[in-house]
Amino acid sequence: MAKRREKEKVQAPQPKQGGAEAREIYEQTSFCSALYPTGERYRHGGDTPSAFLPIINKASVAWIDHCTEHFDKEAFEVATSLGFSPSLLNSLLNESMSGYEDFDDELGLLLPAVLVEGFDVVTSPLLILIRKNFMITIHGAGVRRFVRLRRYSDSFMRKIPVKAKQNDKITLLLVRLIDENNDRNFDHLREIETHGDHLSRILSDTNTPRHVLGPEIYNMKHALISYLNALWSTLEVINNLRYGDAELLTDDSKILRRIGGLASDVNGQIGLAEHLSEVLASGLEVLQSIYNNQLQILNNKLAMLATYLAVIGTAVLVPNTLATILSNPAFNMTPKDLWWFLAVLIVSTLASVYVVYWWIQKSNLLPKSPE
Repeated sequence: MAKRREKEKVQAPQPKQGGAEAREIYEQTSFCSALYPTGERYRHGGDTPSAFLPIINKASVAWIDHCTEHFDKEAFEVATSLGFSPSLLNSLLNESMSGYEDFDDELGLLLPAVLVEGFDVVTSPLLILIRKNFMITIHGAGVRRFVRLRRYSDSFMRKIPVKAKQNDKITLLLVRLIDENNDRNFDHLREIETHGDHLSRILSDTNTPRHVLGPEIYNMKHALISYLNALWSTLEVINNLRYGDAELLTDDSKILRRIGGLASDVNGQIGLAEHLSEVLASGLEVLQSIYNNQLQILNNKLAMLATYLAVIGTAVLVPNTLATILSNPAFNMTPKDLWWFLAVLIVSTLASVYVVYWWIQKSNLLPKSPE
């Protein structure tokens, strides 16, 4: 009877499954999922992470997720309320995009959480803090990084062996959280590709104004660079986990290989993003060639027009000059002189046009058709 009372005391109340109440739990500001030494599991939502301290003290391994509208102000307060040292937090929060700090009895990671809207890539900080039997993730409310993982937290907690070593449990949980963050980051590469396809359609239209193309091309290149920076920062943190030999993490080679798998996934995504950048660069080269060809055609047309104008100008100026000279009273022209006067004008016109055209051809001034 005493054992039964003790078991009931350890077990925390479970939220009702399904419906509006369950959705409210998963969408609350704070969320806790825990595994007890007995194998029982707990998950519940709350307003502040400190409300889950009694659960943490009884749990074998626990995860707290907290999202906030004011990350810079609340991250420090929330973490210190759970017992993390200010020196650990100051070291991590002073980093711009990624960070790794190991203080033996506590471990901190700062990872980038990517959010893409069109070609606007926003990188928000994701703070992961670890102590002996629990970890907390703190991120901006606009990212909502672990909404899906909250719903399925009971499933992955069930997969953690109850009799496993404490650092093995923590490492398995950490790998699952980083993998979820990576998956969400990878999803946004698809959105960049979608907008890249839209940009390709614009580029294929030769009537698109150039003042529209320039900013669009720059925005896509900037989006890819920002996305690649986030992936490289993530890879740096994962490599620190692989080779940092933290006291809180496992020494089991099988579990460590999972961290290596995370690094391989990120490397694969970096390769895809770089390939997309190469495709964009090759497309720009083709586009530049098309525009160069169009400019060459336009230049040829202008040169041909100038040639025709030169020939026409010669045909007009030479007879006009002769007519002006011969009309002078000094020549005393009469109607009887009309026949040879017209003959002189016609012959001079034809001769001058021929000479000008021959000189233009000989000087290679006529435009050549592009190959």
